Amino acid sequence: MTEAHQDASPPGTSALRADCGDCFALCCVALPFSASADFAVDKPAGRPCGNLRDDFRCGIHTRLREGGFSGCTVYDCFGAGQKVSQVTFAGRSWRSAPGSARQMFDVFPVMRQLHELLWYLTAALALPAARQVHPAARALREEIETVTLRDAEALLGTDVAALRGRTGELLLRASALARAEAEPGPGKNRRGADLLGARLAHADLHGADLRGACLIAADLGGADLRLADLLGADLRDTDLSGADLTGSIFLTQPQLQQAKGDTATRLPSGLRRPAHWGG
Repeated sequence: MTEAHQDASPPGTSALRADCGDCFALCCVALPFSASADFAVDKPAGRPCGNLRDDFRCGIHTRLREGGFSGCTVYDCFGAGQKVSQVTFAGRSWRSAPGSARQMFDVFPVMRQLHELLWYLTAALALPAARQVHPAARALREEIETVTLRDAEALLGTDVAALRGRTGELLLRASALARAEAEPGPGKNRRGADLLGARLAHADLHGADLRGACLIAADLGGADLRLADLLGADLRDTDLSGADLTGSIFLTQPQLQQAKGDTATRLPSGLRRPAHWGG
């Protein structure tokens, strides 16, 4: 469904990169969307998208943006789709076993949240400076991985909010340890800040806390975002042209898909330059 995904799958854990070939197009069926700048039409949850083919592939995959479905290009299930399709439901599709369709569609968003937590914990384990929290992060990752292997009924009963809270605490500690390597400075604590349309070109945001910040349409061209915590930051139409995102913390591929950039934008290891950036 998306233009690009991030591969962050350590041995022994779920694949955290979407593999549409092993998924029964769950994101194209289970999820609702409304006619907007992101989607050309309305679609209720549980109804297949009109672009979905019989082989579970998208009929306009190579021209989603041109076709009015840019929202599809920024969505990533973090590998939840193939887990539900091939593990939870053992390869039985909603078409071949229509009686299980409703439960499959209900399980998918739960699994997606769990896989997102696995992705962030894996990212925390990749931060050398956060080694102090690695044992706890590794244990929680293994616990969540075990949860993802439960049957559909058990998955639907999962207290995802509790797991998200525990994960959030670990990620905060990991971020603080990693960003401690950067020099503190004025204006670097922008956590949850409203920076809609802000002019931050060439700003020194090295090690800044931008977690949850609204950066919609902000100008971050040429900004120093090394080691900046970007967890949950809204980067829709944010200009990252020439920005240095090397080592930025908890930045995801979907966030990049929403932003603007160019060939001079420096990205963290494991993330790909979106196709619509050109170059």
